[in-house]
Amino acid sequence: MRSRILATALAAALGATVAGCGGNGSGGKDTAPLDAGTKVSITVGCMPAKSQAAQRKEWLEDVAAFQKLHPNITVEGKDAFPCIDPNTFQAKLAGGQMEDVYYVYFTDVRGIIANGQAADITPYIGQSKEYPNLDPAVEKVFKNGGKVYGLPRQNYSMGLFYNRTLFKKAGLDPERPPTTWAEVREDAKKISALGDGTVGYAEFSAKNQGGWHFATSIYSQGGDMVTADGKKTAFNSPQGKAVLQNLKDMRWTDDSMGSKQLLVDADVQRMMAAGKLGMYLGAPDNATALVDQFKGKYEDYGMAPIPGSAGTLMGGDGYLFSPKASPEKIKAGLMWLDYAMLTPGQGQLNYARAAKDGRPVGIPQPKLFGQNAVGQQDRQLRADAANLPVANFKPYEDAYGKVPGKLEPPQAQQLYTILDSVVQAVLTRRDANIDQLLADAQKKADAALARSGS
Repeated sequence: MRSRILATALAAALGATVAGCGGNGSGGKDTAPLDAGTKVSITVGCMPAKSQAAQRKEWLEDVAAFQKLHPNITVEGKDAFPCIDPNTFQAKLAGGQMEDVYYVYFTDVRGIIANGQAADITPYIGQSKEYPNLDPAVEKVFKNGGKVYGLPRQNYSMGLFYNRTLFKKAGLDPERPPTTWAEVREDAKKISALGDGTVGYAEFSAKNQGGWHFATSIYSQGGDMVTADGKKTAFNSPQGKAVLQNLKDMRWTDDSMGSKQLLVDADVQRMMAAGKLGMYLGAPDNATALVDQFKGKYEDYGMAPIPGSAGTLMGGDGYLFSPKASPEKIKAGLMWLDYAMLTPGQGQLNYARAAKDGRPVGIPQPKLFGQNAVGQQDRQLRADAANLPVANFKPYEDAYGKVPGKLEPPQAQQLYTILDSVVQAVLTRRDANIDQLLADAQKKADAALARSGS
């Protein structure tokens, strides 16, 4: 959650400064494997920090195992927390100071490629055996103009988090969570009727998280935040109005959202962990936050696909390659990423090891592969090693691949700032005029897009 919020802030900061393009990845295909006699050393970003003891141990184990297989390759991890500092990231990019294989958020990939700050790795992509098995939606994030620039590490898509215990208390079936926004509204009324401060549904509405969730919700309705060319807004639409009308109805007509508003992620997670909240929008890793940070219990929570299922916001992170990286470094980097990030049963996808190390296993994230044998293998390995109730995520898992994922819009942070006030108005003013709020927001957002040159 924290990384996704940082990502939206960083996306707005990406400037137009163009670093050297290098050109190492241009030209024809180079499918020849890295010569075993060629000594190569690569630096790789986002090595787990010392504070992440289990993850760091596993990383070091993976480096040792990889280097045993490939004695000619040295992997030098670079650790930092957080892995991206918005205050220095752009300067490092512009100055060509990034690692050979450097860490990025999905939301930043498009701008980095446009600025010439990533190597074209298309000629060498054959070094990654698992690349053909990636989910096309995830693969697309790292492509531009038919060229490939990177590989994913983690991904998520937003869905509906719900409290199974409260569902039972309200007479609802936790095995059949709501699938439409109308059903969410009805279920929220029944949950809030339990009383004792119980809230049926909660929504983020501060620190730009309201705009972020507005984007998620409008995607679920089949709408868009911006036009196809990214130059104009598209949220002042029937779908955008439906998002706000639904919130207004739940807040003021149904009284199923409680009186306390201007909430952010930690507020909502705290309510859920305390057993006082029925539903909210989130990604699968929210389960870990609820348990680790707020002392909740995995068995209390379930996850369903986004209501409406016309679309959902997707995100994640991965790796790009320095424009200065030699073909040998690019090949070695691809081999490392394939080994450590993208092969079921090993590296980060070694679920049996993660469970043995006391880490939670069974959350449906990442889901890097398409509807293919490798994807099925990954899912089965995760289920076999699970140490939490996998069945609670089954509605979400079963719908994955059927709900189109969409990335955050251009200039996401600026748009979210503008839309925060719209969501806040609807949740704090009974007389809020949705049409006027969206029209005013459209003018401001169109001006912001025009200034940015999007």
